Amino acid sequence: MTSSFLIPAFIFFIGALLLLAVNGKAKQILILAVPVIAFFYIARLSPDSTLTIPFLQYDLNFLHVDKLAKVFGYIFCIAAFGSFLFALHIEGKLEHLSALIYVGSALGVVFAGDFFSLYIFWEFMAVASVMLIWSRRTKKSLDAGYRYVLVHIVGGLVLLAGILLHVHNTGSLAIGRIQSKDIASWLILIGFMLNAAVPPLSAWLSDAYPQGTATGSVFLSAFTTKTAVYTMIRVFPGWEILIWLGAFMTIYGIIYAIMENDSRKILAYSIINQVGFMVCGIGIGTTMALNGAASHAFAHIIYKGLLWMAAGSVLTMTGKTKCTDLGGLYKTMPLTLICCCIAAASISAFPLTSGFTTKTMILQAATSQHLTIIYFMLEAASAGVFLHAGIKFPYFVFFAKDKGLRAADPKPNMQWAMVFFACLCIAIGVYPQPLYNILPYPVEYHAYTGIHVVRMLQLLFFSGLAFFVFLKLLKRTETITIDTDWIYRKGSRLVISVVTGIAAGIARLGEYLFIQQLPRLLAAFAKRPIGIFVDAYRRTGGEKAPASASEPELATT
Repeated sequence: MTSSFLIPAFIFFIGALLLLAVNGKAKQILILAVPVIAFFYIARLSPDSTLTIPFLQYDLNFLHVDKLAKVFGYIFCIAAFGSFLFALHIEGKLEHLSALIYVGSALGVVFAGDFFSLYIFWEFMAVASVMLIWSRRTKKSLDAGYRYVLVHIVGGLVLLAGILLHVHNTGSLAIGRIQSKDIASWLILIGFMLNAAVPPLSAWLSDAYPQGTATGSVFLSAFTTKTAVYTMIRVFPGWEILIWLGAFMTIYGIIYAIMENDSRKILAYSIINQVGFMVCGIGIGTTMALNGAASHAFAHIIYKGLLWMAAGSVLTMTGKTKCTDLGGLYKTMPLTLICCCIAAASISAFPLTSGFTTKTMILQAATSQHLTIIYFMLEAASAGVFLHAGIKFPYFVFFAKDKGLRAADPKPNMQWAMVFFACLCIAIGVYPQPLYNILPYPVEYHAYTGIHVVRMLQLLFFSGLAFFVFLKLLKRTETITIDTDWIYRKGSRLVISVVTGIAAGIARLGEYLFIQQLPRLLAAFAKRPIGIFVDAYRRTGGEKAPASASEPELATT
């Protein structure tokens, strides 16, 4: 084993400390250099690299390196570079500082070799990510961030309870595949599923992500859910329940995305849909399915980040996010439109884009395991993806009735970031072999076979035809979608009311004891300091007090 003094997470944490001391061009160079340095550092890590710290009777392993960890490490660094490039023009330090800690924490989870170190970074990730929501400084973002924190506190406590029970049952902190379905395993799984936005634990995502800043939401779309996907690949591969939960996620996300009017909420529900494909692949559990889940996470981070960049560019230049307020922007934002269409094609799994070379691997894995119902659910979800993210999002934002908006393409750094991600979408789609080579298991899959291409083109053609045939029915109106967040939105008021009532009762009790009774008792004690204790002794069964007892008599007795 090769001992290392540095883990990839620390590169971002060191960058966060240095950020406090630099400004201007130096700050811009720093935030772009950190993910590049981390990328090449991860490339140099070998499977025997480790960083172990003794803790009580356990060894905490902060650096566990294998192919699965490295593929997520690579894409997290790529996503961080593109996201920082997109946010390069931001003058304040809070958002960049939060993002550095957020990305570093995600990498800490990926390379953690034990559950305790994983949990530490898991909680850091939650704290840093909420700052990207609060950075927008609106009432909606503050409220959404507050709910986000509450949900992730609960999720963190559930995960911690599961970890403690697991350690108690097994005597080991090491992260590995869990096969026993005891209470500890279920608690850990629920903790992971909350971060993966598995319904009904998903409403926090569509509630919070659209309230982030135009640049902060790009970071949010990349790390929390995909970190959870990584942990489930490592710990829960082959759990059958994940097959059905993942398939349900793909349909659930589509239904809400189709009903939604806010362009950024459409993308938030689309994350749930896409993560569903990954969760389903994890549940199938074969090497092809796990490769498909990992590769689809890789591709998804890029094309979804590009879609959020397009939406963020529109928000920055117009101040609007609702489809009913947008339209006609193809005339004045051509580069944003082109990049958005490339991302839309990728998420729809068009041939020659990244989504086609990864999503079809999961579909093939379902077919190979004779999961007919699951396969058709995933195919239906693929058609729905093309409807809501592939056509609906770009159509209503750029091609719908002109609302008179004359916004130009965004700042040059934002344009370069979109072009960077767009090129990656095409590069992975045209030549996926470099991605296949770094996947955790040997790849024996060929995306570009006649049946795969024809089947996907047929699906996309009829989905697109259905969109334009029913376009009038899909006309956007002001809507409010009720999700499971309604429970804790309304329930939180009840909880606050109950807690407030309990606190008021405690306050009244404290007032009675410390303001009304304590001064009287202290005054009595000051007058008869010894007699007070003697009286108390006699009341509890000691010698009976004389009819008239005075302090001098007690003193001489």
